[in-house]
Parts: sequence; structure tokens; C-alpha cells
Amino acid sequence: MTSVIDITALHKRYGRQTALHSLDMQVQPGTIYGLIGPNGAGKTTTLRTLVDVIRPTSGSVRVLGEDPRRGGATLRRRIGYVPGELRLEGRVTGHRMLDFYSHVSGPVARGTVDELADRLGVDLSRPVRSLSKGNKQKVGLIQAFMHRPELLILDEPTSGLDPLMQREFQAMVREARDAGQTVLLSSHVLSEIQQTADEVAVLANGRIVAQGDVASLRLGSVRRVRVELEETDAADVRRVFSEITGVEALEVAPLDSILQLSATMQGAIDPLIKALARFTVHDLTIEEPDLEESVLRLYGATEAQEEGAR
Repeated sequence: MTSVIDITALHKRYGRQTALHSLDMQVQPGTIYGLIGPNGAGKTTTLRTLVDVIRPTSGSVRVLGEDPRRGGATLRRRIGYVPGELRLEGRVTGHRMLDFYSHVSGPVARGTVDELADRLGVDLSRPVRSLSKGNKQKVGLIQAFMHRPELLILDEPTSGLDPLMQREFQAMVREARDAGQTVLLSSHVLSEIQQTADEVAVLANGRIVAQGDVASLRLGSVRRVRVELEETDAADVRRVFSEITGVEALEVAPLDSILQLSATMQGAIDPLIKALARFTVHDLTIEEPDLEESVLRLYGATEAQEEGAR
């Protein structure tokens, strides 16, 4: 199967700063590929090379079987692109702006623009410059999706969208995949990638530190836990929870008439829940760690493996 995107030994340097280090990545047809990492990891630089906004220092990039530097307007019409820093200004209405884009990107089926505008809840009769950041982002999404391109390249596409619209966007992405389109989606929001992507690459400091399907990477296997217990013996609580496999950074502290416990939990959550059943629980919060923490764990594990191999 020919890859829709094929990146080999991609290296990008800005003066003395290296943004990408010998990046290798392949995206297969009809899939949603998530590129995830903290700000400054190299996500936007990677995506911009795919649409020839910037040129690699070395290495090769092929998109839909072509070199972006030579594909020109013909190749760009086969791609729907939302940049990470979307800037839409001007006196024209959303309808007029999208009509202009349709002449650039290719024919748009009748009614498609209005259908997408209704789904995203944006008024295209208003001047673009009067729209909020979130509504400008919606216009950007419409211009990327409206001509049903073979490939969608979306850089932080839900920036400025409320949770309801984020879910609608995720539905649009899944529908595009089901229609045979390929989606490359970058984000620094862990849950967004987990809910949409088939394959994931985790980028840190310009290097891919892990890649594969979402389940195999177990990006959500580490959880942050906060518990309020009816006041009891703090030493006993500490002993019980410190013996649970996977519990780290355990802290136990009394506060007024309750006992506060916080920890990170790696792996199965069941042993923690069974331990909590011994006590009277007033409050329980279990949340995924922030992306920085997840990436650092993967990055640290990768470095340890490389050091061991040496």
C-alpha cells in the first residue's frame, strides 16, 4: 500500500536551532493519523513542510506521491489545510471568502458550505473581521473540508472551539475517514487524539519518541488521583496505598476533619479502587495527566532504552 504521506530523514534547522531531527513518518490511506506533542515539539514545522510553506534542510517528503516543492497548485487542490496560526481578516463576508477559496481549491458540491456552517454554528453572512476567534476557526475548517480533499492536514484545528463544537469536529473527521479521505491531525490535547486517531506519533524536541496505535502506546495509562477521606490514621493510609503497584508521588496530609491523599497511578486502576473501599471517601477525582507529563514519560523511557542498547 502506497503511503499518502512519506517522510524520510526530515531535518530542519533555523540558524543554530534544530527543529526536526531525522524524522521518519508514514501515513496510510484512509486513516486518521495523530501528531501529538507539547508546544515547540516540531509539529507545525513538520506540517508546513508537507504543504511547501517551508523547505527542509535535508531529507525527503512526499505527499500523495509527489514532492510538495514541485506539486504546485495541482497538488494543493488535493489537500485541505488548516494552519496552526489561522489569520482571517477583511471586510468580506464568510460566504464571499469561501467562494474565493473554492476557485483556488476546486469545485464544491452545492449546499456543502451551508451544511458545514450549520454543523459548526457559524454565521457566514457576517464580515470575517467581526467574527470571534472561535468562529474564524470554523471558517478555516469549512475551507479545508468543503471540497472533500483526498488529504486533510489540520494543525491544532480545535483551537478556540467550545467543547460542543470540538465533538462536532471529531465527528466530521471520522466521517472524512469513512469516506476514504486521509487525515493528519496535530494537537497538544491528549484526549482529542485518543478519541479520533487510528495511529499516533508522539513528538518531543523534534524527534518521534513513540508511535503506533493509540491502545498500544497507552498514553492514558498514567492517572492523577486526588481523594478526600474521613479522618483516620495518616500512617495507616500511607502504608496501604504505598503498597499498591503503580502508585507514585504519594502524599497524605490532614486538613480540618478530613485526610487528603494525592498520587499518580500507572497501570490498572482496580487495585486503588479496592483499597479505597476500606475507608469512607468524601471526594474522588481521577484525571489524565497533562500532555507534558505523558510525553516526558515516553521520552524518558525511550532514552533509557537507547542508553541500555549502547
